[in-house]
Amino acid sequence: MIKVSEASLSSYLNELKDEIEAALPKAFPTSWFVPEPLKEAVLYSLMAGGKRLRPIFVMAACESLKGNRKAALHAACAVEMIHTYSLIHDDLPAMDNDDYRRGRLTNHKVYGEATAILAGDALLTHAFYCVSQISSEANVPAEVILKITSELAQYAGMSGMVGGQMADMNGEQGLTSIEELEYIHQHKTSDLIVFALRAGAMIGGASEKQLHALTAYGRKLGLAFQIQDDILDIVGDEAVIGKPKGSDEKSGKVTYPYFIGLEASKEAVERLTREAKEGVIQVDLPYAARLLELADFLMNRDH
Repeated sequence: MIKVSEASLSSYLNELKDEIEAALPKAFPTSWFVPEPLKEAVLYSLMAGGKRLRPIFVMAACESLKGNRKAALHAACAVEMIHTYSLIHDDLPAMDNDDYRRGRLTNHKVYGEATAILAGDALLTHAFYCVSQISSEANVPAEVILKITSELAQYAGMSGMVGGQMADMNGEQGLTSIEELEYIHQHKTSDLIVFALRAGAMIGGASEKQLHALTAYGRKLGLAFQIQDDILDIVGDEAVIGKPKGSDEKSGKVTYPYFIGLEASKEAVERLTREAKEGVIQVDLPYAARLLELADFLMNRDH
């Protein structure tokens, strides 16, 4: 395995992505009987690619504390399953009614709405099974696993990602303030990033001070990530971002550039990224370099 200090960021991300994608299908016990259409629908979306950003944050946070990232693989799989289930459900006709995801037909377009709903349900529940398996391969105390389980329910549930999705749906009737928009971004996007960082850090043995710093880092990066998405919808290359430019405006979606303008939105991404990095620098993390590189990578991404 390449040491943290030796690999370029690109090599590091590719290495982690390969490890995650190898682990995901193995996270389902072969001894379980699962109806074949459900199994196919689950793997169709789970193995559809993507940046794997959230599980990468789990493993990078663990490594930032000199932890063994292999010990964080179960938690990494769990957060990716939560993310994938949310995408399957978001795409449904009753939600965003999307036909394509990552260049492929959405789950319900291939397997039907009922099976897509069940595939999302399966991924949501299996995420908690994955967390329960952390202790089988890593010397992680039971109370830490219990805390990770509790936080997964919190950050993924009605006070977290699900609540953010509900606020986003309500917002389609017309957002009137940037505070309402920020609430949506913080919960719909940031919460899973925060969970990923906290879970990886707890597996790596983080102190409360370190957890607090990584929580703030995740909050700021999650918001910057979503604002950057809003910017790319205006200025991005359609072939790279995977959707027509201006789709937010055409669909009547209220974004950061709508409230504060394009240039101010770019400045907000730079400020939030800088503040996220400063918080990590100020706390004693043995290997903070990767988290700093990831912050810059997200700020400068083109998709």
